[in-house]
Amino acid sequence: MKDWYAIAEKIAEWLKEQVKDSGAKGVVCGMSGGIDSSVVAALCKKAFPEKSLGLIMPCESREQDTADAMEFAEKIGIKYKKTDLSGPFREMLGAIGEKGDKVAEGNLKARLRMCTLYFFANKLNYLVVGSGNRSELMLGYFTKHGDGAVDLLPLGGLLKSEVRETAKALNVPEKIVGKAPSADLWEGQTDEAELGMSYEEIDAYLRGKESEIPEKLRKRIEKNRHKCGQPKIFEK
Repeated sequence: MKDWYAIAEKIAEWLKEQVKDSGAKGVVCGMSGGIDSSVVAALCKKAFPEKSLGLIMPCESREQDTADAMEFAEKIGIKYKKTDLSGPFREMLGAIGEKGDKVAEGNLKARLRMCTLYFFANKLNYLVVGSGNRSELMLGYFTKHGDGAVDLLPLGGLLKSEVRETAKALNVPEKIVGKAPSADLWEGQTDEAELGMSYEEIDAYLRGKESEIPEKLRKRIEKNRHKCGQPKIFEK
């Protein structure tokens, strides 16, 4: 049985090394009130007790998620700032002059959050720490230039089920650990409903416990492969 607290300590040390090597001073992360971002915030605080910043960025979000994020930030003692992006989101849609579908509008929310994170990162000479885990990265389940646009991914080597174990080791409250995972891109959105499979099923395939990958997972991986690499460059 793995010692998940010891693994969390190793990740925190890795964060310290990456920031030192970059010449930055600390880290900034988004806090949504969900399990992944809560684990990342706890790791950031562990690595940089005085130089970590959590940004809570509701954008037409559930009030309970915002409250959970603030409560957890206070529990672990991380410095945090709440910035409501609902107004800028609506103004942006107004400036564009047309409505998009829920996916396009949801991705806009993710990109507004990333702009906000990088504003503070630039101001403070911090690095942006993302909350993507291995399960999401393998499927390309993130917003390109949104939550996928980060400097460091401390959970990138952990499957979703392993993030849950790490959360328990770090004493993340059960009300956060037990939440239905959601990127908060539109009302009622959940990861597993959008993916059409539970993370338990997905992780089983990614661990190699199942011999054949489901067709819908294979198609998603192929479709989103462009998210995981650099832009294609024309060579004359």
